[in-house]
Amino acid sequence: MNLAGKRALLDTTLRELGSVMIAYSGGTDSAFLAWAAHQALGEKMLAVIADSASLPRAELAAALAFTAHHGIPTHILLTEELENPNYQRNDAQRCFHCKDELFTRMEAERAARGFRHLAYGMNLDDGGEFRPGQQAASQHQAVAPLVMAQLTKSEIRQLAHEAGLELWDKPASACLSSRIEYGRPVTRESLSQVERAEEALHGLGFLQVRVRHHGNLARIEIARADLPRALSMDVLDSITDAVRRAGFVYVTLDTQGYRSGSMNDVLPASAITPARVKQ
Repeated sequence: MNLAGKRALLDTTLRELGSVMIAYSGGTDSAFLAWAAHQALGEKMLAVIADSASLPRAELAAALAFTAHHGIPTHILLTEELENPNYQRNDAQRCFHCKDELFTRMEAERAARGFRHLAYGMNLDDGGEFRPGQQAASQHQAVAPLVMAQLTKSEIRQLAHEAGLELWDKPASACLSSRIEYGRPVTRESLSQVERAEEALHGLGFLQVRVRHHGNLARIEIARADLPRALSMDVLDSITDAVRRAGFVYVTLDTQGYRSGSMNDVLPASAITPARVKQ
């Protein structure tokens, strides 16, 4: 099926849902899905963004600015995953507990508001990755319209570009908790440390960056294309100063550069199993 056919299938899929609440994060996939659902369903859709300490303030502001600009109905849902000991424990199932909290609260909102379905922005490429949150989505009967339309990540970016959506090439941005090493409890303080350090590094011009929290040590991942600039003594000093001001004692630069899900490298293979998702 060509891209035009997939776009048409997405539109048909959304219309057949009748009405839908979409788990919206502000990333390209969920933003495109929210935009497409609004095009197909008008006021019979609602983008729902979960707000907690694991969401950077800059990301929340950008997500709300996008939906406001495009007139997409949006609701901020306060979630409390940080009050759940299973989430705080920060093992390989942390994302499951986060998304279980999200979809539990969304389901209550769905019933109260009279929407027929929950949906989220999983794409065709995501099915082969380690994403425990997909299991929670499946358990709550959330549908994945982008998968149903057989859309890959690159195809979604292309369609977003063709639609003139400003975030078509936005870098991926997982929640702040994903930066904390497994086994180290997730706390508001640790999340704030990571957020402040990453904001400072963005200010230095490093847009694709992760600050991995290893206690007193921050392991910095920068896009490989930016590593040569980072390796001058002046820039290294600026990085060190910025990250230490966020509360870290030691700062190290990861020579492999940025890579998605690097914290998963320490997990046993038995813990990393793709979820089966309702389609």
